[in-house]
Amino acid sequence: MTNRNSKTLAYSAGAALALSLACGGSDEGQDRQDANVIQSDLERDTAPEVPAADQTALTAGNQAFAFDLYGQLAQEPGNLFYSPYSVSAALAMTYAGARGQTETEMAEVLHFTLPQAQLHPAFNYLDLELERRAEATPPPSLPDAQPPRLDIANSIWGQQDYTFESAFLDTLAVNYGAGLRVVDFAGDPEGARQAINQWVSDQTQARIPDLIPAGAITPLIRLVLTNAIYFYANWSSPFEPEATAPGTFLTDSGAEVTVDMMHQTNYYDYAAGDGYSAVSLPYVGGDLSMLIILPDAGRFAAVEAQFGPELLGSVETALQNQNVALAMPKWEYESKFSLGQTLQAMGMATAFDSNAADFSGMTSTEQLFISEVIHQAFVSVDEEGTEAAAATAVMMAGSAMPPEPVALTIDRPFLYVIRDAPTGSVLFAGRVTDPS
Repeated sequence: MTNRNSKTLAYSAGAALALSLACGGSDEGQDRQDANVIQSDLERDTAPEVPAADQTALTAGNQAFAFDLYGQLAQEPGNLFYSPYSVSAALAMTYAGARGQTETEMAEVLHFTLPQAQLHPAFNYLDLELERRAEATPPPSLPDAQPPRLDIANSIWGQQDYTFESAFLDTLAVNYGAGLRVVDFAGDPEGARQAINQWVSDQTQARIPDLIPAGAITPLIRLVLTNAIYFYANWSSPFEPEATAPGTFLTDSGAEVTVDMMHQTNYYDYAAGDGYSAVSLPYVGGDLSMLIILPDAGRFAAVEAQFGPELLGSVETALQNQNVALAMPKWEYESKFSLGQTLQAMGMATAFDSNAADFSGMTSTEQLFISEVIHQAFVSVDEEGTEAAAATAVMMAGSAMPPEPVALTIDRPFLYVIRDAPTGSVLFAGRVTDPS
């Protein structure tokens, strides 16, 4: 376990989208480049007027894509963690330059139901709304707690002396706060890769230090669009480290492993549904929370097959505040995906076709296509932070005897999402099959 100052951490950097020509070639440099930034004359709109219907349409579409993508990624066994929001945002920037069949397929796969003129302001609104979670005030019972930290950053990286459409750059500047960082993919692809990775590392507090692997950037790359999201939040009711003890977790393979189990009896939003139990663990401020869905023994596959907007909605509707004796594991996991084939299988094939892709909204210089989409994520969940843990005893104090708590021991594979309640956005999603 690494040393950290927080109790709960989740990071994601991705996805990096590299748009290139179809022919081959290679010429690697050695040193990282310093990128100059070409900014649109237009500034970011920090107070976009977005109708409520557009906000709802964007969130619903993003949520549908989140679980579509889960269905693809979950085909590989084992733990899983990713940020569907990060992937959607990076692909939305790319979508701004898509036209024709490329645009149509991307909209269908990403569930973009709004016209481009409405979609990008809606993304801007949502991005700004999520960043406001950092304004939450920790309760008096947690004097040393910090407000949630949710940093979302976008950047675009273009080949020097290459012409990009001004309307495309304006859209990214106004709605995503992204300027064009000029690098030399052609003359020094390795230096450009290092510059992009350094930016991602800086945005994620060094948790994602090497998003783009060696060799992925070639001299034929013309544009890379990146999104990085960094999340830090304290539980509103921290676990006491002294209550953590070794416990047994039954993995998806049927093996028993010993893990550190955290324990706490407290009032949580809890639900018991058809084949599952669920509990929502709020972070400081109350807007952000982790929703854990624990399938009944022998029901994981059946519940996972339903893991989507409908199940999420029914669980959230069923949640009721209840006294819960909670036992759950600490876990830490990181994942990395090359999403190109996944997105093509989902129906976005034309964008990856060097002969058919249409990104003429980006540039008229030459025909671009998406060569790869890379996504990486890291999550760590534990009870670290003794000052916050001291507040747990204060929050459990009361003058009346609480009702008998519902016992919930998360000792077998489970699903989880980290979500923003006011917007309904799924920021992260995953499953734990073996926390050891």
